[in-house]
Amino acid sequence: MVIAIVFGATGMTDAFFVAFRIPNLFRRMFAEGAFSLAFVPVFSEYREKRSEEELRDLRDHTTGTLTLALFIITVIGILAAPWIIRLFAPGFDTGSDRYELAVEMLRITFPYLLFISLTALAAGILNSFNRFAVPAFAPVLLNLSMIGAALWLAPLMDEPVKALAWGVFVAGIAQLMLQLPALMRIGMLPRPRFRRAHEGVKKIMGLMAPALFGSSVAQINILINTLIASFLISGSISWLYYSDRFVELPLALFGVAIGTVILPKLSRDFSSESQEEFSATLNWALRLTLLLAIPAMIGLVVLARPILISLIQYGAFNPNDAYMAALSLMAYALGVPAFMLVKILAPGFYSRQDTRTPVRIGIIAVVANILLNLAIVLPWHLSGTIAPHAGLALATALAGYVNAGLLYYHLRKKGIYQVRKGTGLVVLRLLLAGLAMGAALYFASPQAPTWYGWSALERALNLFGLISLGAASYFLVLLLLGLRPGQFRQSA
Repeated sequence: MVIAIVFGATGMTDAFFVAFRIPNLFRRMFAEGAFSLAFVPVFSEYREKRSEEELRDLRDHTTGTLTLALFIITVIGILAAPWIIRLFAPGFDTGSDRYELAVEMLRITFPYLLFISLTALAAGILNSFNRFAVPAFAPVLLNLSMIGAALWLAPLMDEPVKALAWGVFVAGIAQLMLQLPALMRIGMLPRPRFRRAHEGVKKIMGLMAPALFGSSVAQINILINTLIASFLISGSISWLYYSDRFVELPLALFGVAIGTVILPKLSRDFSSESQEEFSATLNWALRLTLLLAIPAMIGLVVLARPILISLIQYGAFNPNDAYMAALSLMAYALGVPAFMLVKILAPGFYSRQDTRTPVRIGIIAVVANILLNLAIVLPWHLSGTIAPHAGLALATALAGYVNAGLLYYHLRKKGIYQVRKGTGLVVLRLLLAGLAMGAALYFASPQAPTWYGWSALERALNLFGLISLGAASYFLVLLLLGLRPGQFRQSA
């Protein structure tokens, strides 16, 4: 909200979002993605089957190896910033203000990768000990840092948008520092050491290599969108970014949260050879995810424009920006269930130390995204459609279903997951309740011109009322259809 209101959607914000997207992609790949998915199962296995001394030895050597590798990558990223921007935003004319600004901001933001990856290591250790609160709170510091930079640092700088890059840099350090006291309390503060032939580290790196791709399919697809959007009209990258933020909200609150909680549990179930518990955990996670994902999708589609008008259509973010961002938000929102399901289904493989299957599926999903971009965006762009950027979002949403569908198919095919009886009927009831909710919101929501005439308080109150109406109608219909809370408890 703050970034949109203060900076709007311009070529300068496009430059920042490119500079932030690149280390953010590597963060998803190295930190929350491949590394966490490879580290937690091995760390959990050591905790279950090895001595405490061996566990601490694994912790220390993993920390040393990761720190050294990321330091080298960070230095290379800073030095190669001009070429990296040319690769990831080829539509930025070399030598233009937008290009030069993107290069400068990438050099500021790239060290974020080092700090946030070490934060992910700390979070993996804490999660393995069933400590979730501190790692879950850490991303709040990124938001607070960027808000502070936008409000207080930006007015002091010659190029105000650079303040956001410094906000990212500071946030990386702050998130790492937050984890250290929590590690000390459980006696797991790492002492970095390095040995090339360490058995556990070698196993983690072996699992991590294929997972680099498989865990980051959605982010790679969004990066492809950024690359293509750099050739579209100025503001396209920013519209995609703002709409992606609203899709990330339910994904982070529910999809990532559930996936984070079940990964250590699934890893322990696999280590103890408890197949029934393994399948029961996945069943619970899938039901709970769909319970939340379906209304999130429908709410974001139906209320896309009111949400953007109420929350960020102020200051530099004008009505046209809200309209264009709403188009891509509606398209992205169609993929919310798929994006959330991927976060739940992929741990079914990673917990078993199978990183290759998600990679093969991920490659198919990325190819599908590229082909869908060619099939949707290219005709829209050539025909002069005003919103080809929305076609990029739609292609990503559809590719998400390819990814989720194939993960589900292979879990069933390999006998890893057994669907609980009655799940199909539960999903049907969820869809019917979601459609009822969507109809209620559609008929109750005023048209856009009415929203423009309201103050910020009036917009917020009406939006809150609509969301409350949607939630009430959704859960009321579920009750009328016979669903009860007990059907979504882990023990049910």
